Amino acid sequence: MARRTEWPGGSPDSSRAEKELPPQDPAERARAICLRLLTGTPRTRKQLADALRKKEIPEEIADEILSRFEDVGLIDDAAFAGAWVESRHHGRGLARRALARELRTKGVDSALIDEAVGRLDAEQEEETARELVQRKLRSTRGLDRDRRLRRLAGMLARKGYPEGLALRVVRRALEEEGEETGDLDFDAM
Repeated sequence: MARRTEWPGGSPDSSRAEKELPPQDPAERARAICLRLLTGTPRTRKQLADALRKKEIPEEIADEILSRFEDVGLIDDAAFAGAWVESRHHGRGLARRALARELRTKGVDSALIDEAVGRLDAEQEEETARELVQRKLRSTRGLDRDRRLRRLAGMLARKGYPEGLALRVVRRALEEEGEETGDLDFDAM
C-alpha cells in the first residue's frame, strides 16, 4: 500500500490549505498581492493601493511596498499612461478627452495624464475621427441626412471628440459621398 503524505490543511494546491495556514507577514502578503495583480496586466499605483486596502494591508506597509515596486520599475504610472493612450486611441479610436477621463479614473496623476495625452496631436486625432466616420458611414446609408449626421457626430462625441471637430469631419464625409450639407443647421443638433 502506498504511503500517503499528509499536508497541513489538505492537498498542496487546495485553496483551503492557503486559508488554513497561519497568516503571513503583512509585507509578504502585500508583495504577493501586487505581484499577482501585475502578472496579468500593468496597473497604476492607485489601483494596487486600492487592492491592498481591500485586503486590509496596513497603509504604511502598503506605501513601503508600492514605493519599492516603483523604485525597481514594476510600477510606472508614466509608462502605463503612455501605453494606455497608444492602445486605446489606436484600438478604440478614443479622443484625448476620453483618454484623460479614463486615466483619471485609474488614479494617474494629472501631470502624467497631460504628458501622455499630449503625445496625440490634433492632426492625428482628426485622422482617427475620419477613419471612424468612414467605417460607420456605410451603416447609415438609407437614413435621412439629419439622422445620419446625428448618428455619426454622436458616435464621435461618445468617444470624446470635441463637437466642432466631430461636425466638421462628418460634414466633410457626407459631402464626399455626394450628400448636400450646405443648409444643415448645426446649432439645432
